Amino acid sequence: MEDKPLSGISILVLDDDKLLCRRIGAYLESRGAESLQAFTLEEGRNLLGEYSFDIVLSDIHLPDGDGLDLLREGAYPSTTRVLVMTAEGGVQTAVEAMRYGAADFLSKPFELEELPLVILRSRKQQKQDRIENFRKETAPKDSDLFFGAAMKGVRVQLEKVIETDQRLSESLPAVLLIGQTGTGKTSFARWIHSEGPRAGKPLVEVNCSALPETLAESELFGHERGAFTDAKSARIGLFEAADSGVLFLDELPSLSLPLQAKVLKAIEDQEIRRVGGNKSIKINIRLITAAAENLKELVSQGLFREDLYHRLDLLRIELPPLEMRKADLPDMAAHLIQQLSVRYKVSGKRLSSKGIQRMLSYSWPGNVRELSHELERSFIFEESDALDLAMLAGVDPKDEEAFLSDDVWFNPAYRFPERGFDIEEAVLDIINHALKQTNDNVSAAARLLGVNRDYIRYRLSGKKI
Repeated sequence: MEDKPLSGISILVLDDDKLLCRRIGAYLESRGAESLQAFTLEEGRNLLGEYSFDIVLSDIHLPDGDGLDLLREGAYPSTTRVLVMTAEGGVQTAVEAMRYGAADFLSKPFELEELPLVILRSRKQQKQDRIENFRKETAPKDSDLFFGAAMKGVRVQLEKVIETDQRLSESLPAVLLIGQTGTGKTSFARWIHSEGPRAGKPLVEVNCSALPETLAESELFGHERGAFTDAKSARIGLFEAADSGVLFLDELPSLSLPLQAKVLKAIEDQEIRRVGGNKSIKINIRLITAAAENLKELVSQGLFREDLYHRLDLLRIELPPLEMRKADLPDMAAHLIQQLSVRYKVSGKRLSSKGIQRMLSYSWPGNVRELSHELERSFIFEESDALDLAMLAGVDPKDEEAFLSDDVWFNPAYRFPERGFDIEEAVLDIINHALKQTNDNVSAAARLLGVNRDYIRYRLSGKKI
């Protein structure tokens, strides 16, 4: 089989020497590339508006302008690498071209056999740049995750996964994260990636529920030029983009059953085939998947493939909802407030006792994400440094009472905060609750509490007995 080192790479050749331009295009195509040619600046500009190119080989001097003009005006998308060809100007021209964003340059005349090396070198550097930028943007910092007492079991499981990963290095087993919306599945996937042996490799995140049904296969596996309407150039898919790194498929059950079958095949064979293509492409990925639902139940309902379920259900980690982590809430809130303080460059913010009470009496159906958003909202809108969570949905700020509830004197959901409990404030809460029940009748409230009127008056005046 003839070597095709430039297979799948789309290239625009821009040069006023038509013979040379066509020779370059023909040679690139013989090496597997997809090539179009333009002979003027205007033709090049039009093709850039109509097609997407991985590489542009551009001459400097063109009949209707300077080849650098397209660089100066930002005509090239960030995904396109520009290689400048010039017979004049030498180093000075090359420096100017690269100052405007060119990736490399070729001095004419050059041997056609040089092109694959230059192009592949540029593509490799582009991929490394993207990986590095993506890693910096998405890598979780040490302070990003909060492991409280209720997450001790999850922490142990995660550490065992990392220990196994470091020992294996390659052929890493799939990880399945199960948890309600907002429990932090994406954050934990990033943590697993950053702590594992592929930390310096790409992490590609995919929300499967956001993929349009008609384009999902193309997004995941890529497509060849002409595979369907608007496929004007070949494009790699997300599986291919994650090669040598980690692919995180969130909301996996959103994919159709036929597409689930193709995902299974890609996982088992470690290879994919682009839409419209007839060539298998080897991939080496570590897969992390996530779902909010119980996959076993979805299998029984015929909504999820059983063979894919068994393939994924190896290293399963279940993330508990916030409702089951009430003991962690005060410390988690303090952790999130610290992050918000750094982000908004504000210090001194904290939850008030009333804010803690409201937080503990709320069910948090949106889990950590909802808690984080509620704290941020209070952080911005509340004037006091002591945050009351006054806008917490479903909680009436006028009726909320410390650890008290309307039907029983002690709220069973209440948990004493790790930082300590203000018993004097709790006594005042009880007195105020009694006064509310008696319409501010001090004598009646005293009888309810089994104390005399003076006790209540002293307490309300701030004195202690």
